Amino acid sequence: MKTAPAWILLGVLLLAACTDHPAPAPAESASRPRQAGQPLDPLATAARMAAIRGAAARGDQQAVRQQMDAMSDDVRRTMRMPDPARRIPAEAAREQARTVAGVSSVAWVDATNLLVMVDGAQFRDYATIDRICMALEPLGDTLWVNIHLQNRRADTGDALEILSRNCQLPPGQRAFMQQQRRLDVVDPAIRAQQRAVQVRMRDAQARKAADDRANAEALRNIPEM
Repeated sequence: MKTAPAWILLGVLLLAACTDHPAPAPAESASRPRQAGQPLDPLATAARMAAIRGAAARGDQQAVRQQMDAMSDDVRRTMRMPDPARRIPAEAAREQARTVAGVSSVAWVDATNLLVMVDGAQFRDYATIDRICMALEPLGDTLWVNIHLQNRRADTGDALEILSRNCQLPPGQRAFMQQQRRLDVVDPAIRAQQRAVQVRMRDAQARKAADDRANAEALRNIPEM
């Protein structure tokens, strides 16, 4: 019995992957950094396995190593583990971040947290974080970096609140073994409590003003003796 050609085996593998698993999510936009913490793409994994078998059959050890390294990188990114061989150089990253539109100053708080002051509320958003991360990508693995944005022109307590996110993860998530770092002087929970108290005080003042107007109207309507 003849062995099926390699391309037929690869086709069967890919067909099985498409049948057993949902289609992978669309590729990341060119304006956004590559995202970590995503499940392994079954189609890409099947293709890598087929490529490894094909390279091994040809005796191409370099291709085998390349595919194995790529598969290890996929697994590492799924586990949110930064690449230890591609740490972001601090000074080069600071200089690169300063070239992004709206950025006025940049400073490292520690080895993984970058504090960025922006020049206006219009730059304090996740799109600015994406642009900074894209600027850092040529320097290494941006999974190492957590960006913290603050508006240097803020004129209220709420406007001073810092916006934070890891370059490759959703807000609130951190890379493997990294600690959550909050740079706000006032804890967001305390700020929320203060806002709630202010709302209650405004409501109470509005009710008192309405009662005062009603009382004044009632007094005016009392007939003179």
